[in-house]
Amino acid sequence: MTDAVRLKWLLSESDVRAGAAAEELPLLSVSISWGVRRREASDTTTRAASENLSNYKVCRAGNLVINRMRAFQGALGIAGEDGIVSPDYAVLQVAPEVDARWLNHFLTSEATVATMSSLVRGIGGTEAGNVRTPRLNINDLLSMTAPFGSVAQQRAIADYLDRETARIDTLIEEQQRLIEMLRERRLAVVEEAVSIVATRGARLKHIIRSVRQGWSPQCYSWPADGVETWAVLKAGAANGGRFRPMENKELPEDEVPRTDIVVTQGDLIVSRANTRELVGSAAVVEGDFPRLMLCDKLYAFSLDKSRADSRFVAAVLGSRRWRDLIELEATGASHSMLNISQSDIVNLPMPLPPVDEQRRVVAHLDGETAKIDQLIAETGRFIELARERRSALITAAVTGQIDVREVA
Repeated sequence: MTDAVRLKWLLSESDVRAGAAAEELPLLSVSISWGVRRREASDTTTRAASENLSNYKVCRAGNLVINRMRAFQGALGIAGEDGIVSPDYAVLQVAPEVDARWLNHFLTSEATVATMSSLVRGIGGTEAGNVRTPRLNINDLLSMTAPFGSVAQQRAIADYLDRETARIDTLIEEQQRLIEMLRERRLAVVEEAVSIVATRGARLKHIIRSVRQGWSPQCYSWPADGVETWAVLKAGAANGGRFRPMENKELPEDEVPRTDIVVTQGDLIVSRANTRELVGSAAVVEGDFPRLMLCDKLYAFSLDKSRADSRFVAAVLGSRRWRDLIELEATGASHSMLNISQSDIVNLPMPLPPVDEQRRVVAHLDGETAKIDQLIAETGRFIELARERRSALITAAVTGQIDVREVA
C-alpha cells in the first residue's frame, strides 16, 4: 500500500561543518547531468591550495545533496562517498526505511522538479538593492509529499527504473555517437570541397571592399526579431558556420540605434572574440534584417562579388586548415575567451579559384550537407523523444501510475 507522506518524515537536514577534516575529505559537486560526484581537476571550482574549506558542509555516503540554486532543474543526488560540499548546498540525512535509489528517482522526476520550481524563491525579486539569486528553501522541500510505500515497493520501483532508464540511456548514447559521426562526415565533405584553395598566395584583404565592427551597449537579455525591433547580435551569431539571427539581444528604447552597423544580406560575419574552438567563426548573412546590428565582437566584411562568393569564403574559413591558422593567431590570457585582430583576419591566405567555380562548389555543398543535416535533425528528434519517454517513465513509476510488478 502506498501513502502520501511529507518529506519531512523521510529527510532531516544536516549542517555539520568540515573544520579540520576539510583537508581529509574529497570535494564534491552536484550536477543536473550526473548527480553527486568528485570535482574534476579540470573544473574551474577545483580546490585551490590556499582555499579555506573549513566552512564547507560534510556529507556522508547515502546523504541527499541538493544544489539549492539549481534544484528546480534537477541538480541533486545521493552521495556515493563521504566528502565536503559548498556551504550553499543542502545536505539531508535519509531515513533508514527509504531506498535511496527510489528517492533519487522521485526527486528528479518531471513532476517533482516542476513542484520544486514553483517553490523556488528569489526569481525577479530584489533584496537590499540586489537581485536575489533564486534558491530552494529546504523547509519548502520538506513540506512536499511523496507517494511512500514499503521498502520492498521502493526497491521494486528503483530496480525497474534502473533497468529501463539504463536501456534508454544506452540508446541515447548510441544516437549521440551517430550525430558525432555525421558531423565528422559533414566536415570531411567541406574539407574535400575546399581543398582546391592553398594556404599561401593572395590574402583575404585583396577581395574585401569594406569592413565594419559593431558596438555592445547594455541590452535586454531577450532576443528581438531584428526586423520590427532593434537588436544587437551576440558573438555566437556566426558559430558553426551558420548565421544565427536570433543570437541577439533587444536594444533598449532609450538607446539610439546605429544604422551604419546594420548587417546586410551577403555580409561575411566573423567572430573576433570567442573560445579557441569558435574564435574566427564565419557565416554569411542570409535574409533581410534592417534593425539587426553588429556587436563589437563581430566583424562584417563586404566582399568583391566579381571575385568571391561569400559562402565559399565562409566554408574555407571553417575548414580545418584555416581553423589551425586562426587558432595560431588568436591571443588571450583565458582559454574561454580568445581574440583575433582584424589585421590577422584580413591577412589570412585566400587564393580563390574563379567565382563560377566557387559557386559550383557551394551548390555541391548545399546538396551534400543538406542530406547530412536532415539525418542529424532526425536523430536529434529521436533523442528528444527518448528523453521525454525516460522522464515520463520515471514519473509514472514513482507516482504509481504503472505497476512495476506487472511490467517487470
